[in-house]
Amino acid sequence: MSYTIGQVARFARVTVRTLHHYDEIGLLRPRLRSAAGHRRYDDADLDRLQQILFYRELGFPLDEVAVLLDDPDADPVAHLRRQHALLTGRIDRLRQMAEAVRRAMEARTMGINLTPEDKFEVFGDYDPDEHAEEVRERWGNTEAYAQSQARVSSYTKEDWLRIKAEQDAWFGRITAAMDAGEPAGGGAAMDLAEEHRQSITRHYYDCGYDIHTGLAGMYLADPRFTAYYEGIAPGLARYLHDAILANAARRT
Repeated sequence: MSYTIGQVARFARVTVRTLHHYDEIGLLRPRLRSAAGHRRYDDADLDRLQQILFYRELGFPLDEVAVLLDDPDADPVAHLRRQHALLTGRIDRLRQMAEAVRRAMEARTMGINLTPEDKFEVFGDYDPDEHAEEVRERWGNTEAYAQSQARVSSYTKEDWLRIKAEQDAWFGRITAAMDAGEPAGGGAAMDLAEEHRQSITRHYYDCGYDIHTGLAGMYLADPRFTAYYEGIAPGLARYLHDAILANAARRT
């Protein structure tokens, strides 16, 4: 079997001009000619073209492709091994790139427009991007989610540091209340729970008492929340949960 240059161009999805160029530089010179002197490509030519296009796809310059294909010590199996190694490496790099793009998309979805260095300064080891997809799936159709997105998208690093300072101060007060033996259903703890609710409303979304008690339930039901609060002070997850419920009960 032999093929015209037009047929090969269609097979390989390249232009006739490209095939002319490969012929002119000696990279792919068809073995056959028609009676009229036109190029005719046989199966061996097509095999070589496939190799050329593979290496070109990986970014090899044409002169390097010629060296690879004309290596007298290389056989078809050697080419396949090289291609497999190159493809595997490229797949790994593409996966890394895809992961980087995914994280960038999630950061945009969360509305947190900070550099990685700034995120570490503000959030420490906690990375909000890691939970962006879960947050969107669970609350993406709620008004609270829309409000939070709109607000945090405008926050600067300084805004986040100010919010963090407020939260750290609040954690210090509620931990001190718990350590002093203030009951979770007492006035001091309930006032701190109310501060917590108002802080969420001020910085993120309108947090009514029903939403606040729902959050409190998550602090015990979700081990990630529990671990977070227990990491601040042992017993704090339960204490905050009970204080929030008591505060909601007295306000409604």
